[in-house]
Amino acid sequence: MKGEASWISPCFDDLSKDSGDFESFTELKDEGNKETAVVSADLILPDDLLERILAYHPIASIFRAGSVCRRWHEIVSSKRFLWNLSSVLSQKPWYFIFTSSDEPVGYAYDRILRKWYGIELPCIQTPNWFIASSCGLVCFMDNDSRSEFHICNPITILCKKLEEPPGVKFSDYSALSISVDRTLHNYTVSIVKSKQVPGNFFHWDLSIHIYDSETMMWATSLTEVLTGWRGGDESVICDGVLYFLIYSTGGGTPGNRHGLVTYNLTSRSSSLIQSFILVPGPLTCGRLMNLKEKLVMVGGIGKQDRPNIIKGIGIWVLDGRNWVEVVRMPNKFFQGFGELDDVFASSGTDNLIYIQSYGAPALLVFDMNRKLWKWSTKCPVSKKFPLQLFTGFCFEPRLEIDP
Repeated sequence: MKGEASWISPCFDDLSKDSGDFESFTELKDEGNKETAVVSADLILPDDLLERILAYHPIASIFRAGSVCRRWHEIVSSKRFLWNLSSVLSQKPWYFIFTSSDEPVGYAYDRILRKWYGIELPCIQTPNWFIASSCGLVCFMDNDSRSEFHICNPITILCKKLEEPPGVKFSDYSALSISVDRTLHNYTVSIVKSKQVPGNFFHWDLSIHIYDSETMMWATSLTEVLTGWRGGDESVICDGVLYFLIYSTGGGTPGNRHGLVTYNLTSRSSSLIQSFILVPGPLTCGRLMNLKEKLVMVGGIGKQDRPNIIKGIGIWVLDGRNWVEVVRMPNKFFQGFGELDDVFASSGTDNLIYIQSYGAPALLVFDMNRKLWKWSTKCPVSKKFPLQLFTGFCFEPRLEIDP
């Protein structure tokens, strides 16, 4: 099965007593073999019905099913089964945490089975690369020249390298995003580049570059000079619209340090400033994500008198041009992170949002449908030295989507 090679079982000497929540692909296969004796439905279900049933299982359960017997292995490896998978609206997203500052290795958390899996990511060279994901595909961009792009499926480890995009090669700030069509499996990659005009801190050149997987070509959609604002590293595509955060370079009030800009990828809006939307109050940072084609922002709430100091975390949904507050993180969870910096990692898809502190592998999950906060099971790696940082991202595990 083409997904097998992406599952690894690294050895860590500091595995905690909770490491029973960690599994490798080999363990999934062994567990499937143990369950063979209790399977009886196999004798009465036709292949097409069995395919549909298995298609609605979590990815890890599909791997187990492929180890039950030869018939099940042939079913989950067949093209028809992969076609059935495409009719499943969504797999609940996993969250990947890097455990090394030098190597692209770490653990992925399965929210449904509450398990951690050891995975080594293809294509990416170091954890500080830019990362964006959509519907089973993950896009990587290098952090040096910001001109090397790869699209991959982390489960099947199939990869594709994109051509170098146009525009300035060494931008001061870059924001990466990807959007996959769930029906056609075509995808769009966008990068927003921002570079200071030489000798003028208040003027910033901003450009938007779009890659279309159908034409396999980049196009520069817009170039504009912003005054008093610059681009950053946060963007997302929702329902054909590119959203990205811009940041004040001075001259405004302390409460207006962040702003949101929208850019319609179909009509190709002509002016960015006309689409400017203020964020809801002073934020220490903002994280944008696409949840069922709705723009959601997770933000660190800053103090009114000291906006750089975080006092809480909120979640908002954009309704038209207005932000609607969904929830604020209860204080017991906020303090559960320990000493939380003013910036943190957060990403999500479907109806799940993951929030992670850079200073620890603790991972908090928020269910948008149930309005429920819950800690993940303990990550099978611990902090080894005080300045060790942990980064991560979420992705939807799928078998049927190729770059």
